Amino acid sequence: MIILITRPLIQTDAANDWWLGFMFLGALPSTVSSSVVMVSLAKGNIPGAIFNASISGLIGIVITPLWMGLFIQSSQVDFDMGAIYIKLLLEILLPVVLGISMQKYWGEFAKTYQKQLTLFDKSVILLIIYKSFGHSFEAKVFESIDVMTILIIFMLTLVLFYLIFLVTGYIAKTLNFSKADQITAQFCGTKKSLVHGTVFSKILFPASFPLGILLLPLMIFHAIQIFIISIIATRMARENGIQNNK
Repeated sequence: MIILITRPLIQTDAANDWWLGFMFLGALPSTVSSSVVMVSLAKGNIPGAIFNASISGLIGIVITPLWMGLFIQSSQVDFDMGAIYIKLLLEILLPVVLGISMQKYWGEFAKTYQKQLTLFDKSVILLIIYKSFGHSFEAKVFESIDVMTILIIFMLTLVLFYLIFLVTGYIAKTLNFSKADQITAQFCGTKKSLVHGTVFSKILFPASFPLGILLLPLMIFHAIQIFIISIIATRMARENGIQNNK
């Protein structure tokens, strides 16, 4: 909603691409692993974090294509919703179902080689991002982007993060959430999944779209959320430790 109200300010095609990137960022679901880790560190509601992040991912499969379709269709691009949902189910939901079903047989193997599998997982994501940016550079999409534009995008992303963090915290307090639930609401509410973003981007947007530009706000936001939330979570953990010692 915050990003949507800025739509009337967009006047050029270049600005529309950046705006669409922020809109895509806002439409993505939360992360699971980092949300749970940070909530756990800050002594928040861990079961609540697992539930919120997981249900966000499932809802995102349904809502994100519908929401982004309103703006991609307005760009006169062929947007086959049926084909998109089939691809999302095959590339996001099916691997999860297979992973759960295989845990009984390969669970110990996954625990033993957790570091290697995590590295492989992150490497695949980086390759997808590299491919998107490679195509954008090949199409000379970034030639018109200067340092000032990047700084503006960074500042807007930072403002967006803090705005959502503060609003989420205010709503949680207004609803009389416990301290643990407030932490969970703020940490899960401000997280955006880079994994879902890379998969969604190559499914939702056709090859003619500048994916590098569309993914840039998400990549900046991803770095910001990990850096800032880790600092906040560490501080909360320290404060909780002092209170417990007292």
